[in-house]
Amino acid sequence: MAQATPLMPHATAAWLVENSSLTFEQIAEFCGLHILEIQAIADDTAATKLTGRDPIRAGELTHEEIEKGQQNPDYSLQMHRVPDQVRRTRGPRYTPVSKRQDKPDGINWIIRNHPEVSDGQISKLIGTTRTTIAAIRDRSHWNMANITPKDPVTLGLTTQRELDAAVAKAAKAAGKTAFQDTRLEGDREALIEQLRREREQHARDAEAALAAAGDEALRDEIVPGIRDPFKNTPVE
Repeated sequence: MAQATPLMPHATAAWLVENSSLTFEQIAEFCGLHILEIQAIADDTAATKLTGRDPIRAGELTHEEIEKGQQNPDYSLQMHRVPDQVRRTRGPRYTPVSKRQDKPDGINWIIRNHPEVSDGQISKLIGTTRTTIAAIRDRSHWNMANITPKDPVTLGLTTQRELDAAVAKAAKAAGKTAFQDTRLEGDREALIEQLRREREQHARDAEAALAAAGDEALRDEIVPGIRDPFKNTPVE
């Protein structure tokens, strides 16, 4: 049985990236996201700057569980309390107004790269009507001249995990072998290790800077042990 993911998984991932030393793989697994989405959040290259959501306050994780994960990179975080799922009313997926103009580009990308995916699957992924999809398929859409195929994950219309699942399901129904993107498999461990080393180096640099500042004798003290914050004059 698949583990439930927290509500607002992207915001939860942003909080875990900022407030823990969990690996990208641990965060991706817990939040039900692709590891590249976690990397994008960490690099602040996501479509929008996310405000972190504390899973501890939400009751979905405990301090102890996060500690277990930080001590063992291979540990899979366990949901403390499964969140109440928000039930959507029937109808297409909601898409923010700012992204709705990107829908035709995302639809065109799926049709071009994964023609086996059905109109019903595309409708659920992108949140659009079958009429629009059919118009793009047969190139009768009123704005066809300006529609450019763009990855719907990059556009923020769906997640990589949902897209991969739809493609795999469509391939299975068509009796084909699902496409497996292995381009990053060889680089994944190296990337995670590099990011871990950089984080550790930054921590060491910060500690060294604090130690150096603490060893410097200052003569701008207001009272013993408390100096004037607007001055920083070393003893000559």
